[in-house]
Amino acid sequence: MADYFRLRQICLVARDLARVIADMQAIFGVNLAYQDANVRRYGLENALFPLGLAFVEVVSPVEADAAAGRFLERSGGIGGYMAIFNCSDPERRGRHANAIGVRTAHTIDHDGFHAVQLHPRDCRAAMIEFDRTEGEEDVRGPYHPAGPRWLDAVRTDITKRLAEIVIESPNPGDIGRHWARILEKPFAAGDAGGRIDVDMTAIRFATGPVARETLRTLVIEVADRGGIERCARERAYSVSERGIEFCGVRFELTD
Repeated sequence: MADYFRLRQICLVARDLARVIADMQAIFGVNLAYQDANVRRYGLENALFPLGLAFVEVVSPVEADAAAGRFLERSGGIGGYMAIFNCSDPERRGRHANAIGVRTAHTIDHDGFHAVQLHPRDCRAAMIEFDRTEGEEDVRGPYHPAGPRWLDAVRTDITKRLAEIVIESPNPGDIGRHWARILEKPFAAGDAGGRIDVDMTAIRFATGPVARETLRTLVIEVADRGGIERCARERAYSVSERGIEFCGVRFELTD
């Protein structure tokens, strides 16, 4: 099996999933690919949207003690919940994380799908998941979380792709080096923080205005910036030169 490692999916948390589904499709011109009934076992409902060949998932708590609901309470609704990496060796990467003091929170093992979720307190900013779907070596091949027909939902005429995520911290270099150790990737320090380059979606680390560490921004490459901003304003979302405040994060638009 060829070795691969991709930042494939970001998970956000929201209270009103029906509104998010409608607004996500209307503003960003993406399609709903899948809703997974199996997440009910975690007290959640979800919706998955392809942005190019990567994904944004939104989960919403339907039970009072759901971990995602507790995350919303702690964060005040600010920040992304999870960064999900497709890789050829999730179990080995989970063992490496454990060896450097990052605990495993959950493991998932379905037919043809294997995932290791790391403890969010040890990861800082957001939970990290390593997973693999049988056959996903082909990036257009099977991808278990997105359902069996996800390719049919891909649309790139308005939003082209998820290009980058931004982790904000009072000490971006420190968390950047921490994530680099977990991910086994080089950290490139810069004047404003630094970055980790992985396939599909890069990770940038920047100084944030709040004390807590957050997955704060999704950078999306778009084909119709004006139309996206206009629709977001019409639906009562805050729009500035920095981006659109949506679902607890900032969607930064880039051409």
